[in-house]
Amino acid sequence: MSRPRRVVRVTALAKINLTLQVLGTRPDGYHNLRTTFQSIALGDGLTFTAAPDFRIECSDPACPADRTNLVWRAADALWSASGRAGDPTGVHVRIRKHIPLEAGLGGGSSDAAAALRACASIWRIRKAIVRDVAPTLGADVPFFLEGGTALGVERGDLLFPLVDRAPAWVVLVLPGFGVSTKEAYGWFDAAGPREAGRKASNDLEAAVVQHHPEVGRIVRGLDQAGAVQAALSGSGSAVFGLFDRRGTAQAAAERLARRGRRVIVTRTIDRRDYWRLSRLR
Repeated sequence: MSRPRRVVRVTALAKINLTLQVLGTRPDGYHNLRTTFQSIALGDGLTFTAAPDFRIECSDPACPADRTNLVWRAADALWSASGRAGDPTGVHVRIRKHIPLEAGLGGGSSDAAAALRACASIWRIRKAIVRDVAPTLGADVPFFLEGGTALGVERGDLLFPLVDRAPAWVVLVLPGFGVSTKEAYGWFDAAGPREAGRKASNDLEAAVVQHHPEVGRIVRGLDQAGAVQAALSGSGSAVFGLFDRRGTAQAAAERLARRGRRVIVTRTIDRRDYWRLSRLR
């Protein structure tokens, strides 16, 4: 029998939502969704090292390193689901954050999925248990066990892999504020049918723009810079623009850059590249 791995490194890649329809509120308080997830080549770096206790360190001081971190919650849930008693132990986790917080890019969920895979490798836990635990941590987490282009329905956690979208360059524009998922859906619910019925690839966009007009200005700016599509990603606050050419994307990034904003140029990745870039090492 092979020995458990003592050090596991993995890149937790971000996503954008090419489309997001909110179809109503569920009895459990969540919303029924129909959304198209798309992986992008922006990721956090996580290192898992076998150690006596369980501990998290993060390069971003704004990212919690306690039990509220989705990595901790993922490890705790996996530990319990595998029949182990007490708190998780035996792993130190170091997170190098590159995916912005509260941006709608799935950074926390992707980190959680990476933690499930890495801890399962160290603790020798079956993949079936990993897949059972993933949706209990958040609606986006199951997608990060798949990657590429996928349709998500119900809470977004019931997935149907799609033919990978044609490659595109992605300009991400992040205003100087975050938007929590709870806030965005609360604003959407309060806005009523007028906002819910607005034509956009993301049903949350109009409600977020009502509270943060800067988001609307960024969408318009990307449109004017030649984006094939520009929209809020998830619950925001990140806005993405898709471009056919790298040069056009770089020019748009320069045009949208200003004080108080962060601009990132990256690209979409297909399912094969997702697994190549996010493999356990």
